[in-house]
Amino acid sequence: MKSFRKELWFNTSKRREFINITDEIEKCLKESGINEGILLCNAMHITASVFINDDESGLHKDFERFLEKLAPEKPYDQYQHNGFEDNADAHLKRQIMGREVLIAITDGKLDFGPWEQIFYGEFDGMRKKRVLVKIIGE
Repeated sequence: MKSFRKELWFNTSKRREFINITDEIEKCLKESGINEGILLCNAMHITASVFINDDESGLHKDFERFLEKLAPEKPYDQYQHNGFEDNADAHLKRQIMGREVLIAITDGKLDFGPWEQIFYGEFDGMRKKRVLVKIIGE
C-alpha cells in the first residue's frame, strides 16, 4: 500500500468564501500514482471547512444566507468567545459545514456522484490557511 500527503495553501481576499478545489485535488491524485484507495481532504484550521456539493452560485449564496441565520457574525458581543476575538461565528459555521471529506478512488479517479465537487469553505479569511490531502491505496 502507498501513502501520499500534500498541503494546499489558501489566502482568501474576503472573510467568507467558497472555493472549488476539485481540480487541485485531482492533480494531487495524479501526483500520488494511486489507482485504488481512499482520499481524505480536511481543513487544518478551526474556522475553515472542506465539503462536497454542487458548484452552483445560487446554492453558494443559499449556504451563506443559511449559515448567517444560524451563526450571525454580528453583533460580536453575542458570543463569549469574542471577548478576545471576533470570529466565534466562523467556528460555528465550520462545525455546521464539516471539517473533511473522504472520497473513494476507483480506476485512478475520484468516485463522485453526479454534480459532486470539493470545496474549501473559509469563514474567517484574509490570512494564510492550509488544507491537508492524504491518499492511501495501491
